[in-house]
Amino acid sequence: MYLAQAEGSYQKLISKLIKADLLIIDDWGLEPLNANQRSDLLDLIDGRYDHRSILIISQLPIDKWYEMIGESTHADAILDRLVHRSIKMELEGESMRKVTKPLTHGDQ
Repeated sequence: MYLAQAEGSYQKLISKLIKADLLIIDDWGLEPLNANQRSDLLDLIDGRYDHRSILIISQLPIDKWYEMIGESTHADAILDRLVHRSIKMELEGESMRKVTKPLTHGDQ
């Protein structure tokens, strides 16, 4: 989204992301969001709200999301839209990366 703003194609990208049937955000919360990222995320989530699904995968507990998003007005707006009518699933146990045998060259 940052690059799209720099190139002048932000509106085209945001429109495409809003229209996607399912938006998957993986590794949510690895780093705190900056001001531009908060605004971009709010634009995206607001545009999808009540129309399209978002799947968020994160190792960060939900009670830490507010702090990771940062500034309170954006955090309130983003989390209100994400949490309203959401389904939360918490998985337990070892990472599948740890318990499955990695494929090696020649494995089928």
